[in-house]
Amino acid sequence: MHQVYILYSKRKDSYYIGSTGVGAVLRLQRHNEGWTRSTKPGIPWSLKYIRSFDSKSEALKWEKHIKKQKSRVFIERLVVSEENEL
Repeated sequence: MHQVYILYSKRKDSYYIGSTGVGAVLRLQRHNEGWTRSTKPGIPWSLKYIRSFDSKSEALKWEKHIKKQKSRVFIERLVVSEENEL
């Protein structure tokens, strides 16, 4: 299973979009431990969105689609839709 996830940093007031094959919760932990140079300045990050896929290629396509939008509004709509499903 592969997942696309969105993290939010209150400190930077920004979102980070990523994908993983090890699980979004573990990736969140690694981001907050400083394993990723690009996300270090935003620690602490919180997990706002997860979508699971059967294949890595599907997950990468969805990640690319989100990033291609270049839209905070698009990202925030995904986050709100995820919160409504919980």
